[in-house]
Amino acid sequence: MPAVRIEEIKRFMEESLVAGGAPISEAKAQTDLLLHADIVGHFSHGLNRLELYINDMKIGGCKPSATPVILKESAATAWVDGVDALGATVGNFCMDLAIKKAKECGVGWVSAKRCNHFGMAGYWALKAQREGLIGMAYTNSAPIMTPTRAKNSANGTNPIAMAAPASGGDSLVVDMATTAAAMGKVEMQLRKGEKIPDGWALGPDSKPTTDPQVAFNSGRLMPLGGQEKTSGYKGYALSTMVEVFCSGLSGSNSSYNVPSWSYTQVEPPNLGQCFVVVDPERFAPGFETRIKDCLEHYRNLDPIDPALPVLAPGDKEKKNEKLTRASGTIIYPQGQIDSYNKMAERIGVKPIKVVSSNL
Repeated sequence: MPAVRIEEIKRFMEESLVAGGAPISEAKAQTDLLLHADIVGHFSHGLNRLELYINDMKIGGCKPSATPVILKESAATAWVDGVDALGATVGNFCMDLAIKKAKECGVGWVSAKRCNHFGMAGYWALKAQREGLIGMAYTNSAPIMTPTRAKNSANGTNPIAMAAPASGGDSLVVDMATTAAAMGKVEMQLRKGEKIPDGWALGPDSKPTTDPQVAFNSGRLMPLGGQEKTSGYKGYALSTMVEVFCSGLSGSNSSYNVPSWSYTQVEPPNLGQCFVVVDPERFAPGFETRIKDCLEHYRNLDPIDPALPVLAPGDKEKKNEKLTRASGTIIYPQGQIDSYNKMAERIGVKPIKVVSSNL
């Protein structure tokens, strides 16, 4: 698979977003969000999502020049109208507000309605963690999860993210969909021409499928845990918890009323999102040391396979980022490069320049 220099894919994303109608400031913010996902190895939420964002702007479902508005607030809480702005625009506005409130009050809780897709949830939690705070981020999404015992989808992937600081610059980072996998993971398997694992999705016959095209077309992802016998009801329950924080608090669409995110979508999704920040210094002293001790304990556990050491949550992404930045390149499937170069021609942007993967 071809490699692309980080600066080149950054250039391409920014120029593409500007061509789609975004102000340069918001194009840069959205690019940082997408690029983070590719750098840490979550390709489903990086370049893979760019064309959908551009499409949203061109058809009017996203208003890239809009500025979010605070509708109601207290010292520690805020209710925000995202006014259909870009995901990074709303995410930065809400998380910055939650951080400010946490620094002043010990906790900041912000829920927003009329949001668009906000990318990788962990990106927003990390924004608080870098300030020495505990960050959490949640969003609902279009209905592609089939609740346990149901034939049809009703919930979104409804991800959960949390990042906590640890001493020595370390951190514990949790970022996961409440489905067995995000739909973007299915899309990446399609791009690579590979099957999906058993337990990710159901076909139109309500039986598990390993065909990514069937899974994509049916839109019936299984909850985290898979079938009922393997505790899939826990993923279903977690997704409903996210729904409470997002649509319940913000007044947005519930997942089952969110339109499917597609190239033909014209209606704004009116997603609900929630950003939470906690200042650990308001609690028992020594927080970062205790989290660091936990991380090291996990990492030092005896592995089943010596070649596969035990990782702490977030370690895989940190390793991927270190390797990616050392190489200076990101590797993408050829089919993805071809697809985006067709888009580049269509919107009048210089195509992606590929380099050898060993550079």
